[in-house]
Amino acid sequence: MLWSDPPDEPPDDLRAAEAMLRRAGLVLALAMVALMLVLGVR
Repeated sequence: MLWSDPPDEPPDDLRAAEAMLRRAGLVLALAMVALMLVLGVR
């Protein structure tokens, strides 16, 4: 790797999109667990 090479970090908007997708996946997984609990109680 040369000193003149660009850094390997993704741009800020891509990093924000990845964080949003990770949060959405977590919320979706929690919603699925809650739905299974509600359906299992009935």
